[in-house]
Amino acid sequence: MTDDRQKDRKRVLFRSHHTGMKENDLLFGGFADRYLDELSDEDLAWFEWLMMNHADIDLYNWIMGKRAMPNALDHPVMHRLIDYKNSL
Repeated sequence: MTDDRQKDRKRVLFRSHHTGMKENDLLFGGFADRYLDELSDEDLAWFEWLMMNHADIDLYNWIMGKRAMPNALDHPVMHRLIDYKNSL
């Protein structure tokens, strides 16, 4: 793995544990701990985009199924996040 790829993955791992909402820290951080190394570069970028461009409470509600997920977020990584949540 190149240095840039390692830096990207370390940055995303840190961000996934420091989202701004404890519930999301546990959810995104746990997901990243388990699956980050398996994500393609494109999926990693999407995962980071998801965390950085949406409100924490919206992310939580979508993943927990409390609110309907926008069609724009119908992505394999989002489905993996939901599956991860369901496995807890």
